[in-house]
Amino acid sequence: MSWTQQEVRELKEGRYMLIDGEPCKITNISTSKPGKHGEAKANIDAVGIFDNKKRNIVHPVKHKIQVPMIDKRKAQVLSIMGEEVQLMDLETYETFQLPIPEEYVGQLNSGEEIMYMIAMDRRKITKV
Repeated sequence: MSWTQQEVRELKEGRYMLIDGEPCKITNISTSKPGKHGEAKANIDAVGIFDNKKRNIVHPVKHKIQVPMIDKRKAQVLSIMGEEVQLMDLETYETFQLPIPEEYVGQLNSGEEIMYMIAMDRRKITKV
């Protein structure tokens, strides 16, 4: 299981949640006051980690949602092959390939250390 449950009232901007099975980073949360016959609701804006799509959901503040388990790790660049880079995890010494994000094209060099994240069995380079 690569996610946990959390109430909407416990969420904060900059944290992560699952929307339609996609891990997303929360960019904005606004809550409404409870009404005469209803409870307070939270309007959450988020951006997908892997697809960069903007998403918006509305839930009652007592509603439980899924929060992905995100693992941030370091890796060393072994080689660069066009639009992909071969990396080696510095803890497990596992080697794997990832596509180079647009913002890091031309900035990666062999032997360099980078940061990457694992969420829902997918990986993404986060920092050079």
